[in-house]
Amino acid sequence: MSSETIAIAADHAGYELKCFLKARLIELGFRVADLGTDNTMPVDYPDFAKTLAQAISNGLYDRGILLCGSGIGMSIAANRFVSVRAALVQDEETVRLARQHNDANVLVMGARQIDASVAEDCLIAFLTTPFEGGRHQRRVFKLARSL
Repeated sequence: MSSETIAIAADHAGYELKCFLKARLIELGFRVADLGTDNTMPVDYPDFAKTLAQAISNGLYDRGILLCGSGIGMSIAANRFVSVRAALVQDEETVRLARQHNDANVLVMGARQIDASVAEDCLIAFLTTPFEGGRHQRRVFKLARSL
């Protein structure tokens, strides 16, 4: 079992995918901090992005997952926080690049844009792909300094 806790949050559009990915994380041995929402009743995605991004920024969790209809709003909102590198992804390749080159610590997906099997593949890639460092470290450092 992993000692890492992964934070996860979604709006109403991402709720069902959140439940699926949360169960998969638990099966893989991760602890999960479910930061909402708890149903499909309409809510505002910035509230959930803020909760998760603040927790990452404050060091409560190292990594997180955000889900909404398109993923766009969640990624915009999350990237406003220091030390958050939220990457909106579409497939395994974009996840691998986000991890390898950008040290992405928040995986963002659009529940209306991606099916559960692709989302699961993205989750596995997010959990297993290391940051390459090297020339990419300099760039990630510049991202942190620009805030």
